[in-house]
Amino acid sequence: MFASPFRAMTALWWSLLLLISAVFGWALTALHLPAGVLLGCMLAGIVLSSQEIRLGIPTTLFALAQGVLGCLMAKSLQPSTLAKVASDWPIFVGATFSIIAASAALGWLLMRRQVFPGTTAVWGLAPGAASAMVLMAEAYGADVRLVAFMQYLRVAVVTAVAALVAHFWTTRAAPMAPEVHWFAVINPGDLGWTLLLAFAVSSIAGWLHIPGGPMVVPLVLGAALQAMGWLVIELPPALLAVAYAVIGWSIGLRFTRAILLHALRALPAVLGSIFALMGVGLVIALGLTQWAGHDPLTSYLASSPGGADSVAIIAATSAVDAGFVMAMQLARFLMVLVLGPRVSKFVATRSRFDR
Repeated sequence: MFASPFRAMTALWWSLLLLISAVFGWALTALHLPAGVLLGCMLAGIVLSSQEIRLGIPTTLFALAQGVLGCLMAKSLQPSTLAKVASDWPIFVGATFSIIAASAALGWLLMRRQVFPGTTAVWGLAPGAASAMVLMAEAYGADVRLVAFMQYLRVAVVTAVAALVAHFWTTRAAPMAPEVHWFAVINPGDLGWTLLLAFAVSSIAGWLHIPGGPMVVPLVLGAALQAMGWLVIELPPALLAVAYAVIGWSIGLRFTRAILLHALRALPAVLGSIFALMGVGLVIALGLTQWAGHDPLTSYLASSPGGADSVAIIAATSAVDAGFVMAMQLARFLMVLVLGPRVSKFVATRSRFDR
C-alpha cells in the first residue's frame, strides 16, 4: 500500500534529477568547460541533496563508471608520451615533486587551521586529474564531497586563467569544435575489448576491495596493454557521457545542506590556497623557460596545476609544444597517483604530532 507512492516519488525525483542534469550539462558544455557533463550532473545532485532529497547510485554502477574513466586515462598514456617522459626525466621529476610538495604544504596548512577535517585538504589540492583524485580520496577515507568541491573549484580557476593567458599570448585562431558523433565506433572489436577491461576488471578490483581499484587497475592494465600493442582503447562519447554522469551524481547526491554551508564558509581559504599553488606553478614555468629552453606559454601550461584534460584542450588550440605539455601533465598525474596515499598519510601524521 505504501510502497507504490514511495516508488512514485522516487521516480519523480529521478526524473527531476535527469532534467536538471541535462540543463546544467548542456549549459556547461556549451561554455566549453572541461567535463561539462560531469560537473552538470554533480551540480544537479547537489541541488536535490541540499533540499534533503535522498537518492543513491548503486555501488556496482559506480565501479563500472570508474572503470571507463580508468580506460580513458590509459588512452592518454601513449608510448610517445611515456618515451618523452623517460628521455627528460630529471626535468619531469623536479617540476613534479615541486608542485606536489607545494600542494602537500598548503594542505597541511589548511589542516592545521582546521578548515577541513582529516586529509581532505591534502586530497583536495592534489594536482592530478580532478575526477581521479576525488575517487582516490574516497578510497583512502577523505570526505569525498569536500574534496570534490576543492578539486573542481581548482580546475575551474586554473582553466579560466590558463585560457586567458593562452588567448592573450598567442594570435593563433582556435579551430572550430568538431561535431560530436555520440555513438561513433571505429572498430567494434576494440570497443568490445575495452568494455571487457573497463567492466570486468573494475568489478573484480571492487570485489577485492583494492583502494581506488575500480579506476586504477583498468588504468594500469590498459596502459600496459596499449604500450605493448595488444589493445586499442575505444570509448564512444555516449559511453563517456554516461560514466561522467554516474560519477557526477555519486558525488553530488552525497552533499547535505550542512556540508554545503561548510564548503562555502571555507571558500576564501580554498581560493587562497589555489592561487598560492598557481604561484608555485608560475615559478616552475619560469625555471622551465630559463633552463630547459621551452617557450613561456608551453612552460606555463605544462606546470599549470589544473586537470590534464582541460590543459590538453587549451594546448591543442594554442601555438605550444603540446607533446611536452601533455607529458608533463600526465607524469604529474601518475606521480600523484603513486605518492598521493603516502603524502596524505605523512601530512596527517605530522599534523597530529605538531598539535
